This record gives sequence, structure tokens and C-alpha cells, in this order.
Amino acid sequence: MKIIQTKINGLLIIEPQVFQDKRGFFVETYNKDKYFKNNIKVEFVQDNLSQSDKGVLRGLHYQKQPYSQGKLVQVIKGSVLDVAVDIRPDSETFGQWESLLLTAEEKNQFWIPEGFLHGFLALKDETIFSYKCTNLYQPEAEISVKWDDADLNIDWQLEKYGIVQPIISTKDQQGVKFAELKKLLKK
Repeated sequence: MKIIQTKINGLLIIEPQVFQDKRGFFVETYNKDKYFKNNIKVEFVQDNLSQSDKGVLRGLHYQKQPYSQGKLVQVIKGSVLDVAVDIRPDSETFGQWESLLLTAEEKNQFWIPEGFLHGFLALKDETIFSYKCTNLYQPEAEISVKWDDADLNIDWQLEKYGIVQPIISTKDQQGVKFAELKKLLKK
């Protein structure tokens, strides 16, 4: 397993070891001891799968304390552009984002600790996205931030992937602006 530190402290790219031959492949997607040795010392309490067609954009989501979630994300089928935004109040990289192409072929993972907005754009039809969470989902604690907020200026690479207009849920369309989120975090 290879761990790569991004420009944002704590946000990690994980490249698991893949054993492949003519029969197929084997990959260990999680091993508590190995992750603990690499300073991902968390307990996962909920696993989720979502299926999305090309152009579906989910996010940017966050759960307020005490329900904030760390997430270990990966793609089972297809590919996504995955985005994490640092919203840890005392972080030197507050408001900065990182994106990563996650694909079923590469079997790569993104470790997103607590204190980050998270979202992804499906790049292929029938993409299956998997995420392990460190806290249970609490609908009343969820905040959705607009995916296209000018203050964040996230490059979703829509043109590169041939997406004219992303498909967004009503809930995400009604998300707050990043400036409003900053006020909500102070409460």
C-alpha cells in the first residue's frame, strides 16, 4: 500500500497493492492494522454505496459536529472526480480544495478526515461509489454547500469529461454559499 500526502495536511491518496493475473484480481480494500500504522487511526461505523450515471454531481456535503465524518472513498465500477474542501477552522489550508480521479481500474482510495466538505462527479454511467464513514449519518446535522460557489472556485473539469451541465439533486441545488458556511461553523 502506498500513501501519498496531498497539499492539504491529513488528506491522503491511497494506492493499495493489487494482485492480478489471468483469473482476475485481488485487492485488500481495508486492513485496520495497516491503516493504523499509516496514521489513519479511526473506527468505521457505516459503509455506503451509491450508483450514479455520467454527469451526476453529489455534494458538497458536510455533517456538523458532533456528527462530522471521516470518509475512506473509492470507486467499485466506473470513475469519478472526487473533491474534498478543507473547512477545519484553524487549518492553514481552510477553504482550499483537492481533487482526485478515482477509478475502478486503479482501485485507488481517498482518505478524507473529519472537517472537510466532500463531493464527486460521476464520469461514467453506472458508476458505483463506496465510502466507509467514521460517524453515522445524521440528516439534521448535514449541510450542503453549492458545488459551483465562486469563493471555492473548484475546477470540476466538466469540459474535459464532456459534461455540459451536471445533474444535481434539489437538496444540493439549495445548498448554502461558502460564506454562509463559515458563519454556520462558528455557531
